Amino acid sequence: MLRCLCLVLVSILCLPNIVCSAQKARIAILPFTVSPSDGMEYLITKIPDIIAKQLRKNGAVVVDSGPAADLSWGKEPQNHDEIREFGKKIDAQYVVWGSLNLQQEEYNIDLKIVEVWSIDPPKVFSDKGVGIQNLSAVLMTMAQDISLKVFKQKKVAKIIVEGNRRLEDDAILRVIKTKPGDIYLPENISKDLKIVYEMGYFEDIRVESEDSPEGLVIIFRVKERPTIRKIRFKGNKVYEPEEITEEALTINTGSILNIFKINSDIKRIEDLYKDKNYHNVKVTHNVHHLDNNQADLEFVIKEGKKIKIKEIVFEGNTAYSVRKLGKNMKTKKKGFFSWLTSSGDLNIEDLNQDVMRLTSYYHINGFIQARVGEPLIEEKGEWIYVTIKIEEGSQFKVGKVDVEGDLILSKEELIKGLKIGGEKFCNRKVLQDDVILLTDVYSDRGYFKADVAPRIDKNFYDLTADITFIIRKGDPVYFEKILISGNTKTRDKVIRRELNVDEQALYSGSRLKRGVRNLYRLDYFEDIKVNTIGGSQEDKVILKVDVTEKPTGMFTFGAGYSSVENLFGTVSVSQRNLFGRGQTLGLKAEVGGSTNTYSINFTEPWLFDMPLSAGFSVFKQERDYDEYDKDTTGGSVRFSYPIFDYTRAYISYSYSVSDINDIDMLNASQAVKDLEGENLTSSLSTTLRYDSRDRLINATEGSEYSFTVKYAGGPLGGDIAFTKYTLEAAWYVPVAWKIVWFMHTEAGYVTENSDGLLPDYERFYLGGMNSMRGFDWRDITPMDPPGDPNGIKVGGNKKLLFNFELHRPLFKESGLVLIVFYDVGNAYDDHEKVDINNVRESWGYGVRWYSPIGPIRLEYGRIVNPREGEDSNGNWEFSMGNAF
Repeated sequence: MLRCLCLVLVSILCLPNIVCSAQKARIAILPFTVSPSDGMEYLITKIPDIIAKQLRKNGAVVVDSGPAADLSWGKEPQNHDEIREFGKKIDAQYVVWGSLNLQQEEYNIDLKIVEVWSIDPPKVFSDKGVGIQNLSAVLMTMAQDISLKVFKQKKVAKIIVEGNRRLEDDAILRVIKTKPGDIYLPENISKDLKIVYEMGYFEDIRVESEDSPEGLVIIFRVKERPTIRKIRFKGNKVYEPEEITEEALTINTGSILNIFKINSDIKRIEDLYKDKNYHNVKVTHNVHHLDNNQADLEFVIKEGKKIKIKEIVFEGNTAYSVRKLGKNMKTKKKGFFSWLTSSGDLNIEDLNQDVMRLTSYYHINGFIQARVGEPLIEEKGEWIYVTIKIEEGSQFKVGKVDVEGDLILSKEELIKGLKIGGEKFCNRKVLQDDVILLTDVYSDRGYFKADVAPRIDKNFYDLTADITFIIRKGDPVYFEKILISGNTKTRDKVIRRELNVDEQALYSGSRLKRGVRNLYRLDYFEDIKVNTIGGSQEDKVILKVDVTEKPTGMFTFGAGYSSVENLFGTVSVSQRNLFGRGQTLGLKAEVGGSTNTYSINFTEPWLFDMPLSAGFSVFKQERDYDEYDKDTTGGSVRFSYPIFDYTRAYISYSYSVSDINDIDMLNASQAVKDLEGENLTSSLSTTLRYDSRDRLINATEGSEYSFTVKYAGGPLGGDIAFTKYTLEAAWYVPVAWKIVWFMHTEAGYVTENSDGLLPDYERFYLGGMNSMRGFDWRDITPMDPPGDPNGIKVGGNKKLLFNFELHRPLFKESGLVLIVFYDVGNAYDDHEKVDINNVRESWGYGVRWYSPIGPIRLEYGRIVNPREGEDSNGNWEFSMGNAF
């Protein structure tokens, strides 16, 4: 900077004497005479203002003329001596006055200027024109003429840049403020020289001027800095040169050596080291000049020693101990396992966040006046000491809670939903939640612009805080338009029908939130952005929905191993958004050592543009059980309709023919033997399902309940007759640290009807990835005789299953999730009672990746207390998918 200032002084001294000796003229401007003045009185002072503005721009000092009316010049002043005396009184060198004559659209303007300390007559400048709107431009031109002719100032005719080879003229001229046609002002040229120097590309700049018939030609003679041939580092041990270059440098080889960029990169290198707690790092640079205006740039790094936080000191805390406050901070002092936990590391961003966390901790515990100061960081030798000053104030209990303002419900109804009244101490977080709750109440009734502000009246006598929510509802707001963008495949109507709000309808915040949740549950979109902007009128808003679509077609395959199937695999092709209509079409094949299944299904979620879902499926299955073979062909039709919030009712009818053959007469149960030959199944199923999950895949909150009754035989006909009841529930609960607690339970009961048979394949078996992990598929079942591991598997008529899981995202953006699970369950025969103490258990862990190419599961299960013949080492199972 010092060098820059010296260059400015030298450059100015090099300019012509006439320019350097110029002084700022002091000018007084009197009110103008306007004739005729009817309706044009404003020009009396407006004209002097325009002239003054231009003269100031040209470097003059405009002196306040004061109460010029006291001179009693009723018309244009003619006494020049009196004007000079007036100018002397206000310390002006020149006085300007004049007159404007208007004749319809034409005007004539005369402008006079007299030098106060001279006896020369006034100089007169005149002009005329058409249209009063052009007067301003004419006045500015006349002021320019005054500067040139009266004050002997010179006009800039041209600006030239010389000496630059790599940087183009235009790049330099763009930053120079002085332009051709401007009055030459030395101070402006000085500022321009400084600006050009601060570009960082020149090591020397000189400014010269030359006279020309048109005015002054200003020449910026520059000497460019060299280009960088190589960048080297010296003294670096913690980071490799490649790491420093990639993480910290913005300057590179081949670029002009820019001192400002170098200084910026030095700061970035030092910050890079400080991230690893090398807070004493010092970085300098050397420039090694070479031929052909090139140079090598060398960064010299003195790393110093790694230092960590020795102590975190709190000052002013009396309500909470150092230990309790420390638990609310991410920043920690150095501990025994610092090499593993990174305790002791100083991260300024984390420390600033800690101040906010501590402030919030006090505020949610009633210390509503608490303030936490900016941390004081001291580096002493090899240690860092952090001091945080706290002003706790008093702890306030919750006093009276009230609402005032525009009430759309009774006070009792509004206060009833507020939670702050149930708090012992004034809790800022609960208070904010209540503000959101009241805002939602109003927005649900169309008051989108409702303002809710809590007023806290502190009583210092008994340390209570009376809280009054002041509500201003504003006017009702309507949805003017719903604009949908980003959907290249999904049709607009598929999105609109899920939004739950309509154009021209009253605004509803809860319905809009529910609509966005519905869109996420479709699982058609990677991202959904919802925004509201002002409409054509104050009471209207435009809803903008911008979606980012993701693949909805799926090609999946999976594989596994079990004692029944040996190696088996599944392949399926499905499209969940067929032709962008929201329809689902799927084809699936399962091929294994014992089972071959082929199926096709189709679902229309909005039949006749109603929320009536309809679908059908057709399948063929060949199944080789240990005791028999089963070949089945069949199909089904199904319908569902929403009946309550998050609740749908389902009904389906299925028809199938099963051929039971190749029965092992020694090991098969009597129930299997009774099925030999073809068996026709005609069944009807009804289900009531509640589902409030935030999304169908990788849900993080919500719950799911379902109750299903399946009836076969009787008036439906067929050889198979049974009634089957299934109850299922699942909960997703966010815990902490992004962990989701998942609980699932399932219970079932099936009974044979008098007019037919209960087939083995409708009985209950547990085991495998989707029920009891660690066990083989269908491995958990009652035996005949009971308890004999070598007996005959007969299937249960009752089942009970519990699954407990913890989900922790490893990398949320990539969809990678770590799980730990514990499974409990069993299947029971007719003569057994469901006994929670008589269950099988397994535990394990796994990884799920909800990847862009589809879901992938890899899970390991281990049996708790394995019985004779069961694998005590556990089983790995996996499945994968691929999207198109």
